Amino acid sequence: MSIDSSLKTGGSLAKHRNVLSRTERVAQLSTRGKFDPDKGNPIGLPKVGNRKVHTGKSAKKKDEAAADGTAPAAK
Repeated sequence: MSIDSSLKTGGSLAKHRNVLSRTERVAQLSTRGKFDPDKGNPIGLPKVGNRKVHTGKSAKKKDEAAADGTAPAAK
């Protein structure tokens, strides 16, 4: 028998989350200068976007081949 997907631990906590906890929002806002932990009230905080940035595939092989003066092999 296999373990149910809802009972798995470990790697599932490392996934990207869009929803941040209050302490994470306070930390991000204080680094941006929009919240002062000494004076501010942590209730009613503004929303904080937590976007995951997707990057394109790198073209290292093409760049290295161009630097060597050789063309990449055609398929």
